[in-house]
Amino acid sequence: MSPPLVCVGLSHHTAPVDVRERLALPEDRQTELLQAMAQAPAEALLVSTCNRVELYVVGPGADLQDRTRTALAGAAGDDLAPYLYSHHGEAAVLHLFRVAASLDSMVLGEPQILGQVKDAFEQAQRLGAARGELARVCAAAFGSAKRVRTETDLGRAATSMAAAAVEMARHIFDRLDGKTVLLVGAGEMAELAGKHLVSAGASKVLVVNRTFEHARTLAAALAGEALPFERLEDGLVGADVVVCSTASPQPVITREKVARVLKPRKHRPLFLVDLAVPRDVDPDVHTLNGVYSYDVDDIQRVINENQAARAAAAAKAEVLVAEEVGRYIRRRAVREQVPVLAQLRARAEQIRRAELERAMANLGTPLSPEQAKVIEAMTSAIVNKMLHQPTARLRAVQTGDSELADAAAELFGLDGTARKANEG
Repeated sequence: MSPPLVCVGLSHHTAPVDVRERLALPEDRQTELLQAMAQAPAEALLVSTCNRVELYVVGPGADLQDRTRTALAGAAGDDLAPYLYSHHGEAAVLHLFRVAASLDSMVLGEPQILGQVKDAFEQAQRLGAARGELARVCAAAFGSAKRVRTETDLGRAATSMAAAAVEMARHIFDRLDGKTVLLVGAGEMAELAGKHLVSAGASKVLVVNRTFEHARTLAAALAGEALPFERLEDGLVGADVVVCSTASPQPVITREKVARVLKPRKHRPLFLVDLAVPRDVDPDVHTLNGVYSYDVDDIQRVINENQAARAAAAAKAEVLVAEEVGRYIRRRAVREQVPVLAQLRARAEQIRRAELERAMANLGTPLSPEQAKVIEAMTSAIVNKMLHQPTARLRAVQTGDSELADAAAELFGLDGTARKANEG
């Protein structure tokens, strides 16, 4: 039998942002962790986003789940045990499918998570960490997520984190018409936030990024203006709404920086929303007068207000995901039973040929070629008729009974060889 899928991780469900940011590993550390866990024949996938860090592993060993927990917790160099959750076997498969379909997201139906899981999978493939069963379960999860988006209103009913940020901004400013937006960071989240804010009426967009070319590209897409990173404080002076989404390991907007710009701003209200993990905005910024600062956990409260509108779509999506998980489990069972079927056929053919040769040798008079063909056909027909029902049952696997192959192997005395074939 194939080894089960194991998932160990933490998310916004179990850990606050200050804990999650401890596991926001740089790319080289992520690579090290993947390579350490994906020692053949094991496979590994690391999903790392603002709101979750999860390590999926397929491999041998009864202690695999414990080893995965130790590896993930050790990557942070901290005691994360109280925040970690674990899933094993079909529960891990269901969890992966729900994550890919955005049913476990802070914002139900948000579109970014599927792309993030796909990116993580592609990274695992490049490193040779996702090769066999893990590749198959990911492909099935992606197909399931596509079906959810096609057949339900979950994605259309969702509020993205960027859209939630706009909603929060409206709590500070009744209208966003004529407001200036500063985007700190030039990635996908910054682009989404910029588009939402422009649609909501913002008249001017400034973009600051450490790589100026990236800032210029995003600014051009939003009909805005790019500023060198060194002019961040100039951007803070002119902005009404600031959205931060960089990959910096340290805050890029400190209390001191904001304090310096309050006077030239003439104490106009300043709204900052921090979509990054680790956080881009120093938490102490909110202590300044006229400054309103929110992080991803604060956005959760806005999102919770909109949950009822998405409940029906999510319920339908859960049913579809359960169907897709069942389909994957059945297909895996079939794959695992094919070696048993091949072993059964091979054993029957071996017995048939040995008995036929013995019978031929015991005949006093050699058979003619035509007679030999008749006997050959008869013995083959007997074997085929005897194996017809077991073959049909093993191929159909209508109930998804993953123990059927083991039972057949034991019943026909194939247990040892069948298991080796399965493991291969």
